[in-house]
Amino acid sequence: MGFAGERKIDREAHVVAAQESRRGACPTLAAPMATGDGLLVRLRPAGGALTPAQFKMLAASAAANGNGLLEISARGSLQVRGLRPETVDRLAADVEAAGILVPAGPSIELSPLHGIDPREIGNPAAIEARLRDELRIALSSPLLAPKLSIIVDGGGRFGLTGLSADIRVAALGEGRWRVAIDGDGKTAVPVCIGSADDAVRTIGQLLAMLVKIGMHSRARDIGPAALRDMFPAMEAQFVTAPHSETPRPGVHQLANRSVVLGLRPHFGQINASDLSIFLGEAERFAAAEIRLAPGRLFYLTGLNPQNAERLQEVATDLGFSSDPNDSFAKIAACAGAGACASGFYETTVRAEHLLQHASALLDGSLAVHLSGCAKGCAHPRQALTIIGMPGGYGIVLNGRAGDRPDVTIAGSEIDSAIEKLARLVGKNKSPCESAAACLTRLGRQAIANALKQE
Repeated sequence: MGFAGERKIDREAHVVAAQESRRGACPTLAAPMATGDGLLVRLRPAGGALTPAQFKMLAASAAANGNGLLEISARGSLQVRGLRPETVDRLAADVEAAGILVPAGPSIELSPLHGIDPREIGNPAAIEARLRDELRIALSSPLLAPKLSIIVDGGGRFGLTGLSADIRVAALGEGRWRVAIDGDGKTAVPVCIGSADDAVRTIGQLLAMLVKIGMHSRARDIGPAALRDMFPAMEAQFVTAPHSETPRPGVHQLANRSVVLGLRPHFGQINASDLSIFLGEAERFAAAEIRLAPGRLFYLTGLNPQNAERLQEVATDLGFSSDPNDSFAKIAACAGAGACASGFYETTVRAEHLLQHASALLDGSLAVHLSGCAKGCAHPRQALTIIGMPGGYGIVLNGRAGDRPDVTIAGSEIDSAIEKLARLVGKNKSPCESAAACLTRLGRQAIANALKQE
């Protein structure tokens, strides 16, 4: 059963769309994005769910038509890399043949265990279906921002509290929903609390406001006065949505002895052949669905505890971690050299070195971003960023890959520089101080000077 407004692929538009797509637009089947290793397509299936058979067909298509590398993004979408103009059509045909539904319009992200979590307090899939149906014209407007984000969080054990969005709808229980804009579960500005009807109507009004403001406007562009005029009761909408845990790997109990198994591929990157092997085992152990989730992970549903334990063993052998404290999760890394022509270094090699020799930087207090080039595909936000450059590396102590480096390092010296930075933190950090706090206290100039010293 599909959603109204499901995308029918315009097969003749792929190459033109890839060349003429709007700056900042998300890469889709109809408009793939050119990257260093060919064309990239991002898919978010309806409900964020695939059957093992569907996922296996997609993996086979990724191997046949791309470079065999799939990724789960930080927000829980699937990416297929290394496509060519002549193979995008074939991938699109395989997606349709597999029965994978890719709704048109902006991405609508749902809490990953919707419909199966006994703690869930509202049905986000029903809200998405209504939005796709009742607001299909508004959602298809070319005036909407290409990266407009809508979240529908039904609550439960693993929700989307920590994920920011332009428009977020969160269940409050007893049939009530809270609509808020421009932020995560704590920071978004509430504009309406009411029934599902009220929520759908409010989202329609917000979309109309965005179109009226101007092409590609985001929720942050809606002024406070305009909000109050449209939603005069918003000042009284002080009720907060229930907080839920951030999705994490591991075996998690649901109801009736059913469990879900959460897995995180290293850096969210999956080799198609490894994925096919794993999915064959998932079918053998009667997994019902794969649910994509924020944090570059996925859940397998419909398992009993014994089968979940067996699948854990298979997953570990293939490089999928079920450890919520896995150190790999503390590093964001792009595909890097060898997988992407834009990459100046092998990011996974540097990551392995960092894990072995610079653990002082990985206490979880700061994001560490290994970017093969200045595009910063893996982590668009501020971080301790190591950027690949012609002839060497740039280190940005608290910024993005496109920022001017605080220090540049010759290619042969990068491992030494990483170790030196870790020793600097280890030597100067007080017992109760985090790595991030220590680096902030030391300051950019002192750190840069220390890294430049022989």
